[in-house]
Amino acid sequence: MSMKIKGEHSSRSFASRKWTLLLCLGSFCVGMFFTDRMWSIPESKGISRPSVTEAERLKLISEGCNPKSLYQKEVKRDPQALFGEVSNTHNAIQKLDKTISSLEMELAAARSVQESLQIGAPVSDDMGKKQPQGKRRYFMVIGINTAFSSRKRRDSVRATWMPQGEKRKRLEEEKGIIIRFVIGHSATAGGILDRAIEAEDRKHGDFLTLDHVEGYLELSGKTKTYFSTAFSMWDADFYVKVDDDVHVNIATLGETLVRHRKKQRVYIGCMKSGPVLSQKGVRYHEPEYWKFGENGNKYFRHATGQLYAISRDLASYISINQHVLHKYANEDVSLGAWFIGIDVKHIDDRRLCCGTPPDCEWKAQAGNICVASFDWTCSGICRSADRIKEVHRRCGEGENALWSATF
Repeated sequence: MSMKIKGEHSSRSFASRKWTLLLCLGSFCVGMFFTDRMWSIPESKGISRPSVTEAERLKLISEGCNPKSLYQKEVKRDPQALFGEVSNTHNAIQKLDKTISSLEMELAAARSVQESLQIGAPVSDDMGKKQPQGKRRYFMVIGINTAFSSRKRRDSVRATWMPQGEKRKRLEEEKGIIIRFVIGHSATAGGILDRAIEAEDRKHGDFLTLDHVEGYLELSGKTKTYFSTAFSMWDADFYVKVDDDVHVNIATLGETLVRHRKKQRVYIGCMKSGPVLSQKGVRYHEPEYWKFGENGNKYFRHATGQLYAISRDLASYISINQHVLHKYANEDVSLGAWFIGIDVKHIDDRRLCCGTPPDCEWKAQAGNICVASFDWTCSGICRSADRIKEVHRRCGEGENALWSATF
């Protein structure tokens, strides 16, 4: 009985193994069938493949991997053409950078004016007359620096090189030239000195009054305020500062400036580099002499203060940064210092600092008319109220030169 049971169990076990083996083999076949169906990539009928022969394929490979072939291809390029491409790219980048810089300065200037209006900053009468939108573009603004005590000097300028009345209006309309005497106010605003200037302005209408306290030691601040105010009032190509004891030929000044009209960040004048005076009590003493190094050092190059001109973008720069620009004792040094750290074109023109007769007279006779004439010993025309008429007679360009000039 026991042997029979063992035999039956053994036959069943063998049958079970046989069916298991067949089941595994069947599953493997079914899996291979489905795998082949899922992973087979059909050949695209719509895409035509170019036929490349074995020889062409070997040629492409050999040319692409041959260093000598690659080197020969690079050598075939003209070095001058490569240099020209690099140079053109560099110039384009520089031009774009200057354009972006100018736009940023104009935007900041517009914001500065808007902020001044919002906080109610005091403005001159001419400021109230200006038109912020669509105002005309002038050629140049000439600011004649003057003081309360300089009435005789102003009258002598009016009688010589500065047009008056209808001629001054015609100068603005036809030539785009604005001329104003530039003055601040006294320490006690509305006092007798201020009233005298107001009466003079009612008679002549040729003042630009600044929000600035007058004083010889405050000339740097006055210069900064002048450029900022003039820039906000008149949109001009150039802004000029001249002292009231200097003779100016306006047409020659215009012909000089117009040659630099298309240039950016232009600073024009008689460039000098005088000594830094550390000794107290002397004229032009520099209290901050230690900033310029050892004793005996000279200033950096800057335009002499009798007359200089700056382009529109530099006036904008001063207007934007007027609250952080440092003021030295001498205003011409201050102006030069403001331009030290930026890309400015310094133009040294000696016609802006001729001497009085016979110097300017000889030059005029030789056909080289001076822009400005003064005496170096007096930093202006000595006794200008009495002598400027003589300088004008002997060195002046003539009235017709101004009206026939084209800027």
